[in-house]
Amino acid sequence: MSEAVKTSSLNGAVSPMVPVLVCALAIFLLSGMDAAMKSLVSAVGVYNTVLWRSMVATVVAGAAWSAGPRSKPTLAVLGLHALRAAVVGIVLVSFFWGLARLPLAEAIGLSFVAPLFALFLAALLLGERIRRQAVWASLAGIAGVAIILAGQFGQAGHSQDAVMGTVAVLVSTVFYGYNLILARRQALLAKPVEIMLFQNIFVGIILGCAAPWLAVALPSDLWLPLVGVAMLSLAGQFLMSWSYARAEAQYLIPTEYSAFIWALALGWFFFGEAVAWTTLAGAGLIVAGCLIAARANPKLAEPIEAAV
Repeated sequence: MSEAVKTSSLNGAVSPMVPVLVCALAIFLLSGMDAAMKSLVSAVGVYNTVLWRSMVATVVAGAAWSAGPRSKPTLAVLGLHALRAAVVGIVLVSFFWGLARLPLAEAIGLSFVAPLFALFLAALLLGERIRRQAVWASLAGIAGVAIILAGQFGQAGHSQDAVMGTVAVLVSTVFYGYNLILARRQALLAKPVEIMLFQNIFVGIILGCAAPWLAVALPSDLWLPLVGVAMLSLAGQFLMSWSYARAEAQYLIPTEYSAFIWALALGWFFFGEAVAWTTLAGAGLIVAGCLIAARANPKLAEPIEAAV
């Protein structure tokens, strides 16, 4: 087997096919998490769902962090953890608020715009040169969003709620683009388990400031689904990190778009959601734009689920 089809890993050279399959499994787990979150948000609202999920994830990540080798983060690193947690909090609340008002496949399709924002934020914040491919990618992404919006305006009974959900998802993608920049800085200073632990701690603290006014006790029958959501999120993040440590992003990027297939299937099976042709066409253009962007600078086109 030639060197071109192998990549280095922490345990030696492996075929890119193994990380690709593992990454595809991570996408499946995170898509299932999105579907479960949609149900929980409908039951207790986005604030309480994200708050309690962060609490559960903190306990699980804390146990993993305590069990392995660890070092105390410096104040500067803690500040970076806190900043990213604030950004992630906005991403989570806005995305899942929008998800509660949109079909699952539509929300996932719109979220694919995030890598395009990451490219331009990298140029703005890191001084990277915007290439011609990035411009074409952005035009394709904008066209895709416009087609999805046009389809929503055609639904007279649901257009206003759907458009508000779309705005919320697009806001989440803008902040997620900034989150990608912060994630790269974090990766140079902390290990994944530490990042997940302190991210969830700080998200819990930030959201907890509004707890006296917004928090409600979670019904007993929702605790098991909530724990399941937290475990799916952490498992997906771990598998995604494992894959990106062992294969180049250009091999793994296409697996992200399998989330749209899972969203179609899960939305139809659990919520009876039909998918309009405008959603399919718009998502197709967005995916095409992201693939063009990936060819320009693949390391910036990471999946949105990796941060949540």
